[in-house]
Amino acid sequence: MPCGQPDSGAAPPRYVLGVDVGSTVVKCHVYDRAAAVRGSSYRKVESLCPRPGWVELDPEVLWSQFIGVIKEAVQAAGLHMRQIAGLGISTQRGTFITWHKRTGKPFHNFISWQDLRSAELVNSWNKSLLLKVIHVIFTVLHFLTGNDRYLAPSFLTFSTHQTSLKLSWVFKNIHEAEEAAKKNNCCFGTVDTWLLHRLTKGSVYATDYSNASSTGIFEPFTKCWNPTLCNLLSIPMSIYPPVRDTSFNFGSTDSEIFGVPVPIMAVVADQQSAMFGECCFHPGDVKLTMGTGGFWNVNTGEHLFASRGSLYPLIGWKIGEEVVYLTEGSISDVGTAIKWALEIELFTNVDETAEMAQSTADSQGVCFIPGLQASGDDPYLCASFMGLKPSTNRNHLVRAILESVAFRNKLLYDIIVKKVHIPLRTIRADGGVSNNSFVMQMTSDLINKKIEKPANVEMSSLGAAFLAGLASGFWTDKKQLKKLRRIEAVFEPQKDSEEYRPAMDAWLQAMKHSPHW
Repeated sequence: MPCGQPDSGAAPPRYVLGVDVGSTVVKCHVYDRAAAVRGSSYRKVESLCPRPGWVELDPEVLWSQFIGVIKEAVQAAGLHMRQIAGLGISTQRGTFITWHKRTGKPFHNFISWQDLRSAELVNSWNKSLLLKVIHVIFTVLHFLTGNDRYLAPSFLTFSTHQTSLKLSWVFKNIHEAEEAAKKNNCCFGTVDTWLLHRLTKGSVYATDYSNASSTGIFEPFTKCWNPTLCNLLSIPMSIYPPVRDTSFNFGSTDSEIFGVPVPIMAVVADQQSAMFGECCFHPGDVKLTMGTGGFWNVNTGEHLFASRGSLYPLIGWKIGEEVVYLTEGSISDVGTAIKWALEIELFTNVDETAEMAQSTADSQGVCFIPGLQASGDDPYLCASFMGLKPSTNRNHLVRAILESVAFRNKLLYDIIVKKVHIPLRTIRADGGVSNNSFVMQMTSDLINKKIEKPANVEMSSLGAAFLAGLASGFWTDKKQLKKLRRIEAVFEPQKDSEEYRPAMDAWLQAMKHSPHW
């Protein structure tokens, strides 16, 4: 029997589902036409660490969690699956799996974006003469043509967060995958692709532009899988899925899964989905997500900006003829650091942390160095506290952790202002850490800008639902979506950023002593 209430089966479709498969939680929300949440379900994502530095996900467990949260959310809303107009799926980026085309059997577990097994490959490639030659060739091409598509390869560097070298590792170390690829029997997929494949019992094999561009293997300028990079890393081009629009009818779930077929109307990468959920539809709109990590995204419209250093270009979404580009910068150890502090009992409830930080005038010189999460730039970086004294207490430690988030927000914002030549408009925050008033206020003070916080901070789920709703006709256009936004709080600058200068200078000095630990 299909999940939900059996007597409401004849009711017309009046709801959409937004599922967010994140790094720590799989969650599903049922939305009505006012974008109000009618039912929800959450399940914790269990990571596997078979070796030091390796991070994997069991595909069968993830599948069970995904199906489970959908059924539970619909049931919690008191609905029947026939009342669902469409399903939108937002997924963590860069986590991937390969499987046999004919049997559907995976060659390995999902390899997470947090996984460090490619650290040695990353190191050797970044120091290689070949990469230096590539830099020179593309620097000359960019100089001669002025074409920005040659700018990104001119300073190409690899990181452990990227899919490319981990995929190269798979074909060097998993014989079955290598052999299947030789016979054109190997499929590659990020989480969205694999879920589409399972939901449709193998009849749909696809991804979307946002997920593809987040792998580092897809060329955002040409909108194609990058043959040059694949040849360089000995990755067969035959393994990649077709790339579809983000808001698109991908087909329906097999009726055996939920009792009735449910239209799959959107798949989207989580940060791009949060951007869409925040209604950051205009060039210069900025989205700040503070979840497990921190992500600043700037809508750059139809222009793709390539930049050296901390920023990278992505495809935000493609809907019909419209392609929206983003520039992104990221920081690690945002929610991770707060979760760690909870686990070692620096506090008993996350809601206490803002008050704890505000209870002391400063951190008494204590600095928190992030490093609990793998860093793409320095995979060997370790988290630490510096400046501890006999008088240091829990409040100082908590304040130091929260200050480190605000300081890194400031550094990344300054880079964006300097390198993205678009006037910045609204700044909208989401993610669990955006509920922390201390971090939000300090960030607003440091960047001297107003920051909006929505009533619903689960923006990845909402963005996926919005995209699915547009494709299914549940909502008519972006103008209608903007009217559904609800702002809970606005943080405006209250202090001069110079008041934070001594603390930030001390933190920057501490950061200089921490690399390559």
